[in-house]
Amino acid sequence: MKTFLAGVMMFVALAAPVWAGGDGESDSGRALPRMASLRSKLVNARSGPGSRYPIEWVYKQKNAPVEIIAEFDLWRQIRDWEGSETWVYKPMLSNKRWIKMTNAGTSNIYAKPQLDAKVIAKVEDQVIGEIEKCPEGKDFCLIKFTSAEGWVQRGDFFGVYPGETIN
Repeated sequence: MKTFLAGVMMFVALAAPVWAGGDGESDSGRALPRMASLRSKLVNARSGPGSRYPIEWVYKQKNAPVEIIAEFDLWRQIRDWEGSETWVYKPMLSNKRWIKMTNAGTSNIYAKPQLDAKVIAKVEDQVIGEIEKCPEGKDFCLIKFTSAEGWVQRGDFFGVYPGETIN
């Protein structure tokens, strides 16, 4: 019986995909985790790293930011702005950095990176913006939206790590 169980366990171990993740190493040699964005308006989210795995849902917002948390061959396990984890095909991702507003309702866009600065516009939840810069030691990032550009508090969006500097 022990030989049979050992054989089954060996088969399961060989059959299961092995991927990098959680320890800072990756198949691509790039750091994990890291931010990326969706390259297309339609991106299939699969239950595992391969086209044989079922599609769980479809992302429908181009440039939405995601966090790559693991890699397996040409597949990337991602975590989205809602905390959901799934697998997407690597060519459906871009290294270009974007943010997604996640603060319920509206958020202020400021003229300067400070709360007492003039509010130049407001932006709604779920809107995508392009990161211009996130200065070191600041609680704000300069974000470019379709109709406005200004400073937004880091806590109002997903797509930049706390304390991360982007020039």
